[in-house]
Amino acid sequence: MSDIDVRADRLARVKALTDDGTFTEFGSQARHHVHAFDMQRKRPAGDGVVTGVGRVHGRPVALFSQDPTALGGSLGETHASKIARMLDHAARARCPIVGLLDSGGARIQEGVAALDGYGEIFRRNVQCSGRIPQVSVVLGPCAGGAVYSPALTDVVIMQRGKAHMFVTGPRVVKAVTFEDVSLADLGGADVHAQASGVAHLVADTAEESLDLARRVLGFLPGSCWERPPTYAPGDPLPMPEGGGIPDDHRMPYDVRLVIGGVVDAGSFLELHERFAPNIVVGFARIDGQAVGVVANQPLVLAGCLDIDASEKAARFVRMCDAFGLPLVTLVDVPGFLPGTGQEASGIIRKGAKLLYAYAEATVPRVTVVLRKAFGGAYIVMNSKSLGADAAFSWPGAELAVMGAEGAVDVIYRRDLEADPSRRDELVARYRAEAMAPHIPAERMSIDEVIAPGQTRDVVAATLRSLADGVEPTYRHDNLPQ
Repeated sequence: MSDIDVRADRLARVKALTDDGTFTEFGSQARHHVHAFDMQRKRPAGDGVVTGVGRVHGRPVALFSQDPTALGGSLGETHASKIARMLDHAARARCPIVGLLDSGGARIQEGVAALDGYGEIFRRNVQCSGRIPQVSVVLGPCAGGAVYSPALTDVVIMQRGKAHMFVTGPRVVKAVTFEDVSLADLGGADVHAQASGVAHLVADTAEESLDLARRVLGFLPGSCWERPPTYAPGDPLPMPEGGGIPDDHRMPYDVRLVIGGVVDAGSFLELHERFAPNIVVGFARIDGQAVGVVANQPLVLAGCLDIDASEKAARFVRMCDAFGLPLVTLVDVPGFLPGTGQEASGIIRKGAKLLYAYAEATVPRVTVVLRKAFGGAYIVMNSKSLGADAAFSWPGAELAVMGAEGAVDVIYRRDLEADPSRRDELVARYRAEAMAPHIPAERMSIDEVIAPGQTRDVVAATLRSLADGVEPTYRHDNLPQ
């Protein structure tokens, strides 16, 4: 393959990401100056990373793409300087930065200079956090210290079968713990999509990964100082009859069907689909306006909040707030998941992260209680007491300290001991006196009880009324959870 062919291959990824004809490369002739280990004989132009600027959806973006065909894409001092320069450029230009990661890790021959290079990148990732969107697309190996740069960014996309992320590789794991583990099982895309929660999105090919990056950028502003982009309004999917909620309130349903009836058709991009699936988060559009959606998922753990769900939702809420996306919260939550494991692992501390994220948020926030909201989970899921701009409920939705069955066991314990046959009567009494939908509406914990078919129009009208309520500005970083 000629030098021209190699160069064309190196640029293919960045050109696939950017709009046609918009990419301008920086530093194409940069080379390292290391002579140790005969490195002077291997000085490829660009030093294993393509950097530059382009446009995505007509808007400016900075980017870097590691080149595994040049020194394995390993990171040395010059390589790191090129990436750091693009982060500085993005910060000054107030535009997103996208990193395409495919690297053998730190360049061992350069020793501590390579490690310092990672430190320079990490520091800039943190300085840019909450100011400009940062998207990482992992298309190959990403090991050791290299994993912490994508972990500091806002959205991580991984290619299944090709991408791997881990702090220590299989050989080290086997030497230390005697575990024999494959690359895929240790740090493959499916592991990080389902178990660790590091990956927000997974694609089967590099092309699909880059398409997802373009979709993500379509929801986010260039920086926190801009408003999110708007598009032509679209119609929602039909809302299921009665919102799709079964007559038996103990039966599950898929909250994605409700989301589809609220947002513009085809606009919902779910993040972390397989991680903590008891809560659903993702970007969408309502009347062409980008929003963040958070919804309890009754199909999994009855929609209870647990440690993973709390952390997943908390970082998403903070990301939306950092970049000015209004938040739409759909609530059907029986409480926090009980158990010694959750308590010992810190559900109090982790649940407080979601509470803090909502209470801190300054973007427009609308809540709809679909079926139930009990206990501390009612408060945490963007209640009016936490500062929601508007809260609605569907007919028959129940808001209370706990479900009727549990409440009756506490309040009427002695009555039930004397006459267990009164349980149904006492449950009905508790529902009527403590859980009737008119009670929260009368005290304005809920602004209005609305029919499921009205939800889209009511949410859209509320968001329109709040459109000029918050000026774009820097609010806070997007600290990893």
